Amino acid sequence: MTLPSFDLAGRVALVTGANTGLGQGIALALAEAGADIAAAGRSAPEETRARVEALGRRFAFVEAALDTIAPVAGVVEATVAQLGGLDILVNNAGTIRRNDALDFTEEDWDAVMGVNLKTLFFLSQAAGRHWAEAGRGGKIVNIASMLSFQGGIRVASYTASKSGVLGLTRLLANEWAGKGISVNAIAPGYFATSNTEALRRDADRNRAILERIPAGRWGVPADLAGAAVFLSSAASDYVHGAVVPVDGGWLAR
Repeated sequence: MTLPSFDLAGRVALVTGANTGLGQGIALALAEAGADIAAAGRSAPEETRARVEALGRRFAFVEAALDTIAPVAGVVEATVAQLGGLDILVNNAGTIRRNDALDFTEEDWDAVMGVNLKTLFFLSQAAGRHWAEAGRGGKIVNIASMLSFQGGIRVASYTASKSGVLGLTRLLANEWAGKGISVNAIAPGYFATSNTEALRRDADRNRAILERIPAGRWGVPADLAGAAVFLSSAASDYVHGAVVPVDGGWLAR
């Protein structure tokens, strides 16, 4: 049985990038806890829709190309129009480009920073304005990374963006905690998703990564469920500006 403070019944959660992987896992976890789900992205996440609706929750797709901030205000408006409100924003959408720092291009820099950091900020701003104008609070959960803490290699713009996500999480918490808006982050470790496919196919890198993870395995999207529900629920009302690593012990090693 869900503890009352973790219950999301009657809440509306907007999740970006909910088609597959971590975003889908988070959307399903919030739906299982009782929330209705709005999914924002380029293409309709039909598998996610089917699984959310199978849980008895409402689902809305908000079409938006999140590589620019042009659709940001409309994403919040569409969520409210289709589902009657907005209580939780999960900034999950992200992308990655790999190249040596000596050869990294402006295009690869801008493409990643735009989605991972710029859109995250302005979508948070749109949600924050919605709540402030309504005189109520809300929950924002940003998806950070192990590279919010470490440098990595060959992913200059990704590392910069995820370091920025952690900084913005703290800044927004400082500004908005007094308004009842909780802003926190989850830092996933090494998860089996499309973003890490190249690493998992590289036998040497895959082995080195697994040897460092105390849990001895790559994460799966369902591993984020507990942290996502906690940070989206009343259970975390006095948690502001925190980052929760879900990493199989990577940072502790």
